[in-house]
Amino acid sequence: MKAIRSLIATQWSSDIRLDGKTAIVTGANTGIGKATAKDLAMRGARIIMACRDMERGEAAREEIVEDTGNQNVVLKKLDLSNTKSIREFAELINKEEKQLNILINNAGVMLCPYSKTVDGFEMQIGVNHLGHFLLTFLLLDLIKRSAPARIVNVASVAHTWGGIQLDDINSEKGYNARRAYGQSKLANILSTRSLARRQDGTGVTVYSLHPGVVRTELWRHVSAPVQLAVRIFSMFSKTSVEGAQTSIYCAVEPALEKETGGYYSDCAPARCSRAARDDEMAEKLWELSCQMLGIHWD
Repeated sequence: MKAIRSLIATQWSSDIRLDGKTAIVTGANTGIGKATAKDLAMRGARIIMACRDMERGEAAREEIVEDTGNQNVVLKKLDLSNTKSIREFAELINKEEKQLNILINNAGVMLCPYSKTVDGFEMQIGVNHLGHFLLTFLLLDLIKRSAPARIVNVASVAHTWGGIQLDDINSEKGYNARRAYGQSKLANILSTRSLARRQDGTGVTVYSLHPGVVRTELWRHVSAPVQLAVRIFSMFSKTSVEGAQTSIYCAVEPALEKETGGYYSDCAPARCSRAARDDEMAEKLWELSCQMLGIHWD
């Protein structure tokens, strides 16, 4: 068992400092988001924790400050299921922050029962893809002014579970939670590739990643039998700290400074599915996403 655990519990070690840098981590109040925010805080960065639950977010912020000694950790309200909240958050950041060197699009929902966001999007595609797509769009000018800067999108190997349904992106013709989650994670990777091409030469680099099978609250919506299987499998899965390592690697590793658009797992380049390398579909998804959000993004 220890041998199996050692294969999946990749730990990345680096003494790189981030003093003078600013990072946003969405979903930073729990799981790998919290572990990521804590690591970056230990490196000296100014951390903006973007959270929906302010009470839990404040508890996490206080813990991070106490554990790291970094007082420059702030909490801001962000509900990725509501474009109004996303726009208000971005407006505040653009007004108050002089720079944004790292954006980690980490928050997400997984395998939830069918529901819609405030704006009428299926919840998984709405939060996991469209919410972060809009957030990145609204913060991109600040990120470009802060270059060299990085955008990290937390995807998943679950991108292999479903394709992009351009004619039914909101799963209104039929809902399968697993396929809908897979579609949202595939969208993360495809939009990473498209954004990387568009930012070529700007000093902004973009990465997507699979964090591994991690013991987090994302599993809360699965059925009781699956919950039991997850608990059994948890002996071989990653902790939140272990699951955060690839996010941290993509945000910090100097060797990635000239790399962009790639997909990573266990702190190394990884191969994604053929569908995740389909640049024609990536462009169609890009156009549809802009249309759904009412934005113009060349």
